Amino acid sequence: MGWFKPHSNKTAQKSLKDIMAQACKSSDFHQFSPVGKIEISYYKSLINEDKINRYLIQEIQKNIEKINELEDIKNILPFDEIKVTNDTQNVENKLIKGFVIIQLKNVENDFILVNVNNGQMGHRKNNDTENEFSVVGPKVGFVENLDINIHLLRQLVAVSNLVIEEITIGTVSNTRVAIAYLDGVTNPRQVQTVKQRLNNINLDVVYDSSMLDQIISDNSNTIFPLFTSSERIDRITYSITLGQVAVLSDGSPYVISGPSTILDFFISPEDYLLPWILGSFFRIARICSVFFSIFATSFYVAVLTYHFEVIPEKLLEPLVISRANVPFPPVMEVIFLEITIELLREAGARLPAKIGQTLGIVGGIVIGQATVEAALTSSILLIIVALSALASFTTPIFKMANTIRVLRFPFIILASIWGGLGIVAGLLLLMGHLLRLKSLGTPYLVPLFPFRTGNFADSFIRSSFQYINKRNKSLKPLSFKRYEPSEDMEDINHEES
Repeated sequence: MGWFKPHSNKTAQKSLKDIMAQACKSSDFHQFSPVGKIEISYYKSLINEDKINRYLIQEIQKNIEKINELEDIKNILPFDEIKVTNDTQNVENKLIKGFVIIQLKNVENDFILVNVNNGQMGHRKNNDTENEFSVVGPKVGFVENLDINIHLLRQLVAVSNLVIEEITIGTVSNTRVAIAYLDGVTNPRQVQTVKQRLNNINLDVVYDSSMLDQIISDNSNTIFPLFTSSERIDRITYSITLGQVAVLSDGSPYVISGPSTILDFFISPEDYLLPWILGSFFRIARICSVFFSIFATSFYVAVLTYHFEVIPEKLLEPLVISRANVPFPPVMEVIFLEITIELLREAGARLPAKIGQTLGIVGGIVIGQATVEAALTSSILLIIVALSALASFTTPIFKMANTIRVLRFPFIILASIWGGLGIVAGLLLLMGHLLRLKSLGTPYLVPLFPFRTGNFADSFIRSSFQYINKRNKSLKPLSFKRYEPSEDMEDINHEES
């Protein structure tokens, strides 16, 4: 007995014409006639083209005079897995698994399925994720080759309504860009918006998908990322199944997807691979870490500058002793340490991996100890800044982590000018900015604003799979239900307990 059961809505078997019409929406679907009476159809991203050209097409062309029916084609092709069938459902399933469909134009109801799947196309030694690490779950990430990325995507989203449309951008680079979405699930307006914005791009060279992220976003004057960017295949697969649009660019191992909300940037694929209680705990811990990272140092400045009365008596003495020999005001002390941490982080990121790690660890210890001994900063502030830096690393997506790093500085300056009132004023300005942000027309703060109780099951917490079986209404998908949970699962749990 499982947790889920398939959809109860039974649909009639599709005709071959419907299957081909659906497949033709994708740019990687090929359909042609090597000779007049034979038609061949396949997904280019799933098959081995060398086998198609050398063994399939050549054999058909050499023996065309002997071919009068499908059995004749079957007998001349040198493939192990080849089958004659009239089951269109089987045709649809095999087509998305890397099979080639061969038809005789004068035969309507029979087809040949040939397995020419290129299963190893998407695998190479160096396509493990480099920046989005995972303790559990898949380690394979996207690469710089668009064809391989489409192949990997089709392997994981093995459904006939996965549509991949390819366009070319850049007057000099002629960069291939692919748009991936689920037909019948993703809102067509969002797909059309992405296509229109991509087609309106007038650049000479497109280096990476990050450039597309900035150009097609709803607001280019914000430090907040409006599209999720990831090198993890499982994250992008999940985004597509939710009804989002994914954009892949040739030469880039990162794929962007949207519309995105602010909470999407604090969700890790590992949340769904752990028991829901653990997944929820770690997600809440990330969100709390973000608030600590942004406000910890500004709160320190506000308290030591204007609000000494809020410091507990037992903490006041060690705090005074710690700052007794520091000649700078709290704001200068904090900015000095924050900039030092940023320099160490940037230096570590630009140097080779092993040297960068050594520099980060040794440099942090040496500089931290030296600044305390030189009375340039207090030991308590050093601890707060270090914890604040660690908290910013808990964000799963690097672009949002950069935003958090930058946000600390305006709050520190406001705290030094107006104390706690400055922090509140900065928070109000930040909330006002976030309320105005949209991603492909979707409010950035959903489900907080507009308030959507139905989306809370998979936002701040990750509920049990029984309760996250519907897509977010904020995405305006054409189909809300992802799967149907088993109705008697709750009774089973009661009986077992």
